[in-house]
Amino acid sequence: MSVLIETSLGDLVIDLYTDECPRTSLNFLKLCKIKYYNFSPFFNVQKDFMAQTGDPTGKGDQGESIYGILNGPSQRYFPAEINPKLKHKRKGMVSMAVAADASIESGGVSGSQFFITLGDDLDYLDGKYTLFGEVAEGFEVLDKMNEAFCDEKGRPFRDIRIKHTVVLDDPFPDPEGLQIPDESPLPTKEQMESMRIADDEDIEEIGDPEEIEKRTREREAKAHALTLEMIGDLPFAEVKPPENVLFVCKLNPVTRDEDLEMIFSRFGAIHSCEIIRDRQTGESLSYAFVEFENKEDAEEAYFKMQSVLIDDRRIHVDFSQSVSKLHKDWISKRTGGKESMGGFDNLQKRTRYRDGEGHGKRGENYDLVFDTNKKDSKRLKTDDDKSYHSSSRRDDGRSSSNRKDSDRGSSRRDTGRRDDRRDDRRDYDRKREDRRDYDRHRDRKDDSRREDRDRRR
Repeated sequence: MSVLIETSLGDLVIDLYTDECPRTSLNFLKLCKIKYYNFSPFFNVQKDFMAQTGDPTGKGDQGESIYGILNGPSQRYFPAEINPKLKHKRKGMVSMAVAADASIESGGVSGSQFFITLGDDLDYLDGKYTLFGEVAEGFEVLDKMNEAFCDEKGRPFRDIRIKHTVVLDDPFPDPEGLQIPDESPLPTKEQMESMRIADDEDIEEIGDPEEIEKRTREREAKAHALTLEMIGDLPFAEVKPPENVLFVCKLNPVTRDEDLEMIFSRFGAIHSCEIIRDRQTGESLSYAFVEFENKEDAEEAYFKMQSVLIDDRRIHVDFSQSVSKLHKDWISKRTGGKESMGGFDNLQKRTRYRDGEGHGKRGENYDLVFDTNKKDSKRLKTDDDKSYHSSSRRDDGRSSSNRKDSDRGSSRRDTGRRDDRRDDRRDYDRKREDRRDYDRHRDRKDDSRREDRDRRR
């Protein structure tokens, strides 16, 4: 004579006192058999005292016995079977609740509600409630119930509900008209509305506060990254910023890209150095991105360039968190497939040395020489058509003219190359001198600070 009750916290096995309380035991067994208790909440949990359930609505004033279900509302309750020999002496005793409209002096009446004790030696309950069974298995579930967080009325904030009931042993025959469902019924609308926090819903994590905060931030970061991926700002949610790119801010608007590149190049080879500019005005926004070829060079620059004075402004250096360059499609969409600099489409990146492709196109700057050759060729061809008999003499003149023009073009090209090399050398010397001036200026300031410090001492 026992029943298995599956709750949201675990399973309970209850043995019934069928000999001492036969009418109460029959009522409980048949209610479990027709799945009357399914989805019923524990609506009153008192620590170290008891946990009450049996009202499918969870209000605490509803419920009816199996006799009321079979015979009508007139038999909603039945007289309580109080046995003075049965005592609430330990945890896990199961008793029927007394209806609120019944008096204790008259013995009281019971319906469907029952409670399970969560403490020992509750002798003040003896003789007042129908004790009809005890928990045989599942005391760890009672411990979890006893630790539940509840409001001032004893209702747990996280729902504790009966999910299913299974009758293991029933010595009583089924009453006439008892309808046993083939499967567990679905919860009613009233039962669904009585829910607070579902048993499978996490309220808070248990553990070290720092670890919980770390996991919370990681989840938020993943959610934000997924949102950015959906709107097209990230190539994929798991993307990480490059470790060789520095973010430099608090720049003076007059600082130029090549000057900033020259200053940071002392730490290693630089792949690119771009000062971000306004798209409409082209003015500096006072921050830039410096990309090194090696991660170690970027780390060294991060430590040594912090708060350094550049153009009368103390800059701030940090590692870049931007990943826009890793998304080629994003860049192509933003810039229309054209290479831009500093967020400004009309600007082109200035390089310290000419690219290799420029040498192959250098002849395009001397279109005048080749145009002259073409004009000469057309003129000589026309003269040849007009005077056929003097073709040999004119051919000799044309060959001589072509040789002279070719020599003149070669001379001009050689002169242009020498001028370009001279300009490159002059630019290199000027930048090297600027860097030396900057180093001397910084050394003088360091000496001045050191003297001021010594004077103050």
